[in-house]
Amino acid sequence: MDSKPHNKLHIYFLPMMSPGHMIPMVDMARIFAGRGVKATLILTPLNAILVSKTIERDRDLGLEIIIRLINFPSAEVGLPEDIENHSSITSPEMSKKMYKAKELLQQPVEKLLEEDFPDCLVADMMFPWASDVATKRGIPRLVFHGTSACALHVNHILNQQKPYKNIESDSEVFVLPDLPNKITMTRRQLPDYMRDGTENHLTKLMEKITESVVTSYGVVINSFRELEPAYSELYSKLIGRKVWHVGPVSLCNRDNEDKSCKGSKISLSGHECLTWLDSKKPNSVLYVCFGSLSYFSNVQLLEIAMGLENSGQEFIWVVRKEKKTKEEEGWDEWLPEGFEKRLDGKGFIIRGWAPQVLILDHAAIGGFMTHCGWNSMLEGVTAGVPLITWPLFAEQFYNEKLVTDILRIGVGVGSQEWCRWPDESKIFVKRKDIEKAVVQLMVGEEAEENRSRARALGEMAKKAVQKGGSSYNYLSALLEELKLNSN
Repeated sequence: MDSKPHNKLHIYFLPMMSPGHMIPMVDMARIFAGRGVKATLILTPLNAILVSKTIERDRDLGLEIIIRLINFPSAEVGLPEDIENHSSITSPEMSKKMYKAKELLQQPVEKLLEEDFPDCLVADMMFPWASDVATKRGIPRLVFHGTSACALHVNHILNQQKPYKNIESDSEVFVLPDLPNKITMTRRQLPDYMRDGTENHLTKLMEKITESVVTSYGVVINSFRELEPAYSELYSKLIGRKVWHVGPVSLCNRDNEDKSCKGSKISLSGHECLTWLDSKKPNSVLYVCFGSLSYFSNVQLLEIAMGLENSGQEFIWVVRKEKKTKEEEGWDEWLPEGFEKRLDGKGFIIRGWAPQVLILDHAAIGGFMTHCGWNSMLEGVTAGVPLITWPLFAEQFYNEKLVTDILRIGVGVGSQEWCRWPDESKIFVKRKDIEKAVVQLMVGEEAEENRSRARALGEMAKKAVQKGGSSYNYLSALLEELKLNSN
């Protein structure tokens, strides 16, 4: 018998161990706590360290939010003890072990639910077993996907109708059927497991995820309805479940300390760049960052460097290199000779973690070159900044279509191939295409039109989370529904 009093909702949040999933779910838990919910985050020890200061600040403000720890099964799956997050993965083999580790978290999560009697479990899509766990406890499970309704709907169309099967080559363009907008793709832009049609651990996982969604209570999305109204409706009908847009959740970070403490320790250059931006004119600087899971080969990094230099535009570039750090020999071997000296005062390179939300909010930023990860895209939209899209893998090619074809707030750099682990000798996008995209986004009449549309969306995003806004009202309705269920 559940003996817990029901005067306050108690909701568990189970994020996937990856910055693009963990950061927004932590923010979501904080937003729920700000609306009177007791929020409990289930984290592994090393991931808890990344957010503990933020949670402590919220607790000092009177919010009821705590962290419950579960051990990460590193030894059981053959991973080093210090790896508990996808951002530390450097090979496909390690990635498979991470997926196996997530399966082994079911039992410790079940134990926590048995001890604590929460009213609801919000679990990342990558834990399909969460629906069964919640059902066993007699509580609703809400799915968190970490992407947009548009991307979710497009992915479902691709999986169910397989329009890519009827074409003759990987480079042939095909139209995605049954969408409100005309969206075209090529087979090269699809995930390996989808393109090849072979069954592996990912295809099996995706099947389980689809099944768990349709047996869940519903889906919470880090987005706002005004951004993608048609796709929100379509996706809800598709899965036969309610969809609640409660974002952009990054807007819960109201001061600079909150905005800077996101995911990892900011490098010294990350702090210095903000002072550097203060000396620049409004809308004059391009911010270049490809997220925490993206890697580029040396030859591709060289192309980026030359494309940025040749564009003549001022920029901040966040560089993430596989394995080596700045202190290790050879880290900068790919940089063109004299690059930083030639661009002194015009280009700024950050080696390490950057305060992205703070940078995007700065008046000097006039554009954002991004890998189209949903967190980054939404942070760009929220800041009212137009985008250069360079998708690499996951659902990023779908997100690109939302930016370039539907919202029309950016331009594509010409990325044509889905690739999680780059070929060290291959150039995917050439310097001339990078230069062209940068100039197109930053200079001229089209640039101003993109910027104007982006600013309008940024204003909509901010209104959505304010009292009476669409996301605020969605969350109010969800909490009322959960309260009725818990009584």
